[in-house]
Amino acid sequence: MADPVATSSEFTRTPKLLKGAIAVYRKESPNETPQLIVFQYNPDQVKRSLAARTPPKGGGGGNAGAQREDVLRVFGPPIETIQMSVVLSATDQYQTDLNAQRQDIGDGLHPALATLELLMYPPSSSIQAASDRAAKGAVQVAQASVPLTLLVWGKSRVVPIMLTSFSVSEEAFDDRLNPIEAKIDVGLRVLTYIEFLKRSMGRDAFKAYHSSKEKLAAKYAHGFDEQPIRGLLPPLGQA
Repeated sequence: MADPVATSSEFTRTPKLLKGAIAVYRKESPNETPQLIVFQYNPDQVKRSLAARTPPKGGGGGNAGAQREDVLRVFGPPIETIQMSVVLSATDQYQTDLNAQRQDIGDGLHPALATLELLMYPPSSSIQAASDRAAKGAVQVAQASVPLTLLVWGKSRVVPIMLTSFSVSEEAFDDRLNPIEAKIDVGLRVLTYIEFLKRSMGRDAFKAYHSSKEKLAAKYAHGFDEQPIRGLLPPLGQA
């Protein structure tokens, strides 16, 4: 018979899996408790792409010297996009009594899908308010905004994002045609201090994300002999 103490200690050594999530701030208030959209299964793959923010190319031969000096200048942090696939299963989601009590099983995955999709919708209340103002003769009607959202993907990647694309494959249905198995491909764009025009939670979150990258880069160590490579580098500062 297995030693119960040893078995218990083995369980305590098992690392707890950290779930990825999206935090949604509806009001962007310091005291607000965000809504969390927790990934049922962590994506197996996350694709990221960075594109430099370079200054626009000027015309005219008279600016050639200035253009050469500007070639290493950037307008700010790169434009970063993220793609990932999220898998949902109502069957696994409702296996425990706790989940069954907290969710309406009769709707299948509709609540989860709607929660993600609404990240691309302005609130319906703001649309109605804009219509009312327009009906009263308002010349300018303010555009509605989507809520501030943060991607939470480990301690080194908590970053403000905007959901830019959403594609879902509903792969199984119950007897009332509610989706019960689905795969969602989402496209995200990282929002930087350039997109946030003033001090905000989103701006502060990106600054912390940027600072985290710099701290991680400071830990980089390749472990190889540098001398053969350094011997190939040209001397700088000589005509």
